[in-house]
Amino acid sequence: MLKSLMVAKAKDELEQECEEKQEEKQRYLEEKAPPVSTSGMSFAELQDLCRELHAKIDVVDEERYDIEAKVLHNTREIKDLNIKVLDLRGKFKRPTLRRVRVSADAILRSLLGSKHKVSMDLRANLKSVKKEDTEKERPVEVSDWRKNVEAMSGMEGRKKMFDAAKGPVQ
Repeated sequence: MLKSLMVAKAKDELEQECEEKQEEKQRYLEEKAPPVSTSGMSFAELQDLCRELHAKIDVVDEERYDIEAKVLHNTREIKDLNIKVLDLRGKFKRPTLRRVRVSADAILRSLLGSKHKVSMDLRANLKSVKKEDTEKERPVEVSDWRKNVEAMSGMEGRKKMFDAAKGPVQ
């Protein structure tokens, strides 16, 4: 309901605006071009009137041509400026970013400039792990694997049964 009322109100205002423009146009034409009465004029007077009207038409055409030239020049200038703005806005090739190792001090110096005087060592608070401790936990025995096959696999009894089933080896 509210929407339909708003549409109706806008339609009325639009019609009223169109009527006002027509009235203003009529007033301007009446002011600039009064009606010409040609009744009772001789042929010479009509020719003089036509010459005057042609002179006025030429003046108006010159003004119209000058205004059109200015408008065309301004539109070209606007178009060129828009092209320049678009060129400046986004046709730059973005370089591929490379990973750079920068210390915390260098980052703070770049952010704060000369104000940065305290050096921060971020690695000082990290837990240190010694390699020796990890190696002692897992002792590595290097020995011949063939010697311990029977002990490691738990097949002592089965191997004897297998050998016995084959028979005596000659």
